[in-house]
Amino acid sequence: MTLPLQSTAAGSPLAIAGTFASFALFLSVTAHIAARNVLGDVPVRNAFVVGPVPAAISVLVATFARDSSAVLFAGLVVALVLDGAAIRALYGESTRLSAYITVIHFVVSVILGTIVFGILALAGSAPG
Repeated sequence: MTLPLQSTAAGSPLAIAGTFASFALFLSVTAHIAARNVLGDVPVRNAFVVGPVPAAISVLVATFARDSSAVLFAGLVVALVLDGAAIRALYGESTRLSAYITVIHFVVSVILGTIVFGILALAGSAPG
C-alpha cells in the first residue's frame, strides 16, 4: 500500500506562484552561499538569476508528474543540468568549476532545507 505525498487536486494559480517564488528565493540564497564558498566575493544579483531556474523545473515537475519516480528523477537531473548551465553562464567559470559549484549548491540546499523543515515541524508541533 502506498500513500501519496501530495493530493491529486491542483492548487490555485496564486498558490503555485507563491510556491515558485518562495522556492526561487530559497534557491537563490543557497546559490549565493555555494558561489561564495567556492569563488569568494561574488555579486548577489547572479544568484537571483540562478535560483529561479531549478525552481521552475521543480514546480513544473511537481505540478504535472503524477506517480512516476522516473519523471521525478529526470526532473531532478534536468534541474541540476540547467542550474549548472546558469552558473556557468553567469559566473563565467569553466565547466568543471561550474559543476563543482552546482554540487555545492545542491548540498547546501538539501542541508538548509532539512534544517528549515525541521524547525518548522518543531514549531508546528509546539503545545499551545
